[in-house]
Amino acid sequence: MTERHMLFADRTTAGRQLGARLEYLRGQDVVVLGLPRGGVPVAARVAEALDAPLDVCMVRKLGAPGRPELGMGAIGEDGVRVINQEVVRATGAGQADLDRVEAHEREVLRRRAARYRGEHAPVGVAGRTAVVVDDGVATGSTARAACRIARARGAARIVLAVPVAPRDFERRLGGDADELVCLDTPADFFAIGQFYGDFTQTEDEEVTACLRQAAGRHAHTAGTGAEDREVSMSAGAVRLHGRLTLPAGATGVVAFAHGSGSGRHSPRNRFVAEGLNRSGLGTLLFDLLTEEEEGDRANVFDIGLLAARLSGVTDWLREQPDTEGLAVGYFGASTGAAAALWAAAEPSARPAAVVSRGGRPDLAGPRLPDVTAPTLLIVGGADPLVLDLNREAAARLHCEHRLEVVPGATHLFEEPGTLEQVTELARDWFTDHMAPAHV
Repeated sequence: MTERHMLFADRTTAGRQLGARLEYLRGQDVVVLGLPRGGVPVAARVAEALDAPLDVCMVRKLGAPGRPELGMGAIGEDGVRVINQEVVRATGAGQADLDRVEAHEREVLRRRAARYRGEHAPVGVAGRTAVVVDDGVATGSTARAACRIARARGAARIVLAVPVAPRDFERRLGGDADELVCLDTPADFFAIGQFYGDFTQTEDEEVTACLRQAAGRHAHTAGTGAEDREVSMSAGAVRLHGRLTLPAGATGVVAFAHGSGSGRHSPRNRFVAEGLNRSGLGTLLFDLLTEEEEGDRANVFDIGLLAARLSGVTDWLREQPDTEGLAVGYFGASTGAAAALWAAAEPSARPAAVVSRGGRPDLAGPRLPDVTAPTLLIVGGADPLVLDLNREAAARLHCEHRLEVVPGATHLFEEPGTLEQVTELARDWFTDHMAPAHV
């Protein structure tokens, strides 16, 4: 493979790019189905981007005798079978060859389905949008079988999404998908692997790890009666987008103000939010700026603008039927913490509590003495500059406040166990200080 061919460093990179392309599906009733094995790492990143459940779509290629990489067709669960007669004729394979290969692949499919899912049943797709993902399309037989499986299981809509495919892949797929999404269709397509820097074979352990991580990401809403939905809020002339999660019987809702270079999909903020959800607190993860505004770095550090957005979102929360009357708290990270404290100083905001993670409260400047909400400042012990800034800011706060130092943690709390400590501290602070609001 020459350098000019490479489009993606690896499957993870391809999955992130594909997830960004599919952002328009976020908030819909989506299930992401990855084709084992190479399609699953790609699908895992797509599922993460869409905040959707992930499952495997069990399909096995029927490799030609002597050329196993060349697909004569494919088989899948529920008895699905797709044969590419053009390839069969080109290889000279007979019916006996097809039958022998199919018998072998059906046994492999059965074993792998049991290995990947264990005792768990397949994720239900009936009435939902099934996003079928692979690391690329070559002959198209496997992708067609996967789409037919999703159709047989009752999917209302099927989107086939791949990073790379031949120019004629729409013709090859024969209308089995309702929509096709592909990042690139190079003219010099010979094999999927030529467009990856790292196309190492995906092992079963990686597939099961992807499924396990995805299941854990959604476990906080399973069986709790939590409401979890995409929302859109007006902020002056722009609209902000977010995700509101409300556990059954929520006692309050925490609005997250992210730091520079981050947004509502921040894995660290989502980790903390899930911990708060498990404790019965609602959360709102939202983007403080539009995509166009984020392009101007000056907006990222315009604390007054960010605080005004947070105040507007607070008003929106207090007007919604399902959050009206709930106490509102602020969780701010980095520059978002400055915005949270700035907004908290406004008499109209009245948050019940504020938590800052690795924050820059110094950027709230002269507003600090006007903050009345109980405020918790959490800083990493290995983040000395920010720790000093927080100590100075704490001295200017006149409200109830506390500074907590997490030993060994750097600015992003990436060290093992440190983000868990942040979550526990935030949970305790919010639950101690948030009660139903009386407006």
